[in-house]
Amino acid sequence: MINKQDKIYVAGHRGLVGSAIWRGLEAKGYSNLVGRSHAELDLMNPVGVQHFFDAEQPDCVVLAAAHVGGIMANSTRPADFIFKNLQIQQNVIGEAYRHGVKKLFFLGSTCIYPRLAPQPMPEECLLTSALEPTNEPYAIAKIAGMKMCHAFNRQYGTNYIAVMPTNLYGPNDNFDLVGSHVLPAMLRKIHLAKCLMDRNYDTVRADLRCRPVDGIDADGDMENIKKQLNERFAISDSSITLWGTGTPLREFLWSEDMADACIFMLENVDAQGADLVSARSGMRINDTNYVNVGTGLEHSIAQLAEMVADVVGYRGDILFDASKPDGTPRKLTDPSRLHAMGWHHQVELQDGVRRLYRWYLD
Repeated sequence: MINKQDKIYVAGHRGLVGSAIWRGLEAKGYSNLVGRSHAELDLMNPVGVQHFFDAEQPDCVVLAAAHVGGIMANSTRPADFIFKNLQIQQNVIGEAYRHGVKKLFFLGSTCIYPRLAPQPMPEECLLTSALEPTNEPYAIAKIAGMKMCHAFNRQYGTNYIAVMPTNLYGPNDNFDLVGSHVLPAMLRKIHLAKCLMDRNYDTVRADLRCRPVDGIDADGDMENIKKQLNERFAISDSSITLWGTGTPLREFLWSEDMADACIFMLENVDAQGADLVSARSGMRINDTNYVNVGTGLEHSIAQLAEMVADVVGYRGDILFDASKPDGTPRKLTDPSRLHAMGWHHQVELQDGVRRLYRWYLD
């Protein structure tokens, strides 16, 4: 069990999940927090990570740093996703063990589960059949990190816990038009399409200055900007085109709900060998050393697009390119173990999309 005086290192504290966990810990009175930006500490550099742990000697580590992206990024840069994530995990988990960290929290992903896993996906379905090909390298890296935590617990009696969050969204998300996940990418595309439709070109330029796109000069000729957005990203003043058929079903969790679940487990769950137990009573929770975090609710990609369009106020056409991959047909977590512990999400998807769009505009 952690206490308010423990030094907690949040790896990835500026990212989507890490920043939410940092804010959540501060709100609960944890004031001895440590974070490093990528410029200050490259987690792929083993010497740098060792020196950081030597200097800071954290009591607890939250490993929220990862190389992440959506289906396009995973399809075009598979080597980056397996190599970078394995390297980050190897360095941080290894130094946590060598420095006697008393608790480590590893964030995985539900993409670790098979492409055709039973729905909703229980923790026990891991490695029971083939993974989704479009994100297999990332999934393998995350499975390795989770299994590393499990192995250290069994061999050395460490207290390393892994959670498998569903698709996350929220403040500090990545809105890159090539590399981001489905919801932030969709929100930005629909926002830009609405601005083009309304001939609100100053806002288009402001968006591209804030989040630059390679090859597009935010202060250049507007006709060329419009041409680039249409040809490269299927964004026009009358329509947008999204990858796939729109039929896959996805579950989404507000990042601050995810942070709340992580802090709940940091305070209430410990690993003992191959088991997870209650930190207060010692009662056994499961024998997987990891727990799903999700809502248990799902929406199709087409439904999500309509929801985002409604929030943004977009009136144009939403098209789908069926020649592009859909990814896993359905990916719904079974969060019953976490629910049984007493934790439930608070922010429903439509409200979360509204909050995210307000944050994006701000």
